[in-house]
Amino acid sequence: MGKIYFQGTYGAYSHLAAISIEPDAKIYPCKTFDECFIKASGEKNSKIVIPESNRITGNIGIEYLIFKYRLNIYAEYFQKIEHNLLGQPGAKISDIKSVFSHAQALSQCSKFIKKYNLNEHVRADTAGSAEMISIKKKKDESAIASTLSAETYKLEIIQKNIENEPGNLTRFLVMGKDVSQPEFGKKKYITSFLFKLKSKPAALYQSLGGFAINGVNLTKLQSYPEKNSFDSFFFLCDLDGHIEDPKVQKSLEELGLHCQDFHVLGVFDADPVREKKL
Repeated sequence: MGKIYFQGTYGAYSHLAAISIEPDAKIYPCKTFDECFIKASGEKNSKIVIPESNRITGNIGIEYLIFKYRLNIYAEYFQKIEHNLLGQPGAKISDIKSVFSHAQALSQCSKFIKKYNLNEHVRADTAGSAEMISIKKKKDESAIASTLSAETYKLEIIQKNIENEPGNLTRFLVMGKDVSQPEFGKKKYITSFLFKLKSKPAALYQSLGGFAINGVNLTKLQSYPEKNSFDSFFFLCDLDGHIEDPKVQKSLEELGLHCQDFHVLGVFDADPVREKKL
């Protein structure tokens, strides 16, 4: 049985994603994203489940860790984010005066918070907020968190699905030290890689020409400054296809001519959710 590490507290959305991906794994929390990457870098047969981006709020901000540790990506998983108002057993919405949660969860539930005139309190994470109110046991305090948090900390779900926009998704990556990829077949695949270009005019424009010529679709291309630098950038990129597909190989060979650093992060099955027009 493998190990999975996630950032946060038991009951977090990352914990929920880890259970959904590998129900039989031993799942352990880490305080920071850095700790997750360090654990996976030092331990064979362990994985991390890390949120990479959110449909509404965008990037989570782990790109520098992907660049630094270069762990292999085994899978992507789109987790539906459904926020719930949790309180003490027996509490009703009329009892609640204060709400605690992560800043993003509070902003994603702003209409509900405004409707009931609740006082917002920003905390480090959603599940940690649920744990805190379960310890304090104040009837007028609540948390915005997952149904798993309600179960974990024996809280009542006062109201389900209080988010402003239904259908919010977070994309999680499953990563680890060992390199592994699916065989090239008829499925839909994603190839993920990072690169740093040689310093010359129009380098990015020239480097991407091979994808257009070979008809390869880029689904993600984002630039990030290297640590302690504002003039040296690396790029994170996802493309539709398997690295063993000849047209993908040709595109990456063309890109490689313009790079001073190039690294394949992983080849994995595309999550079926992508077909549902994200």
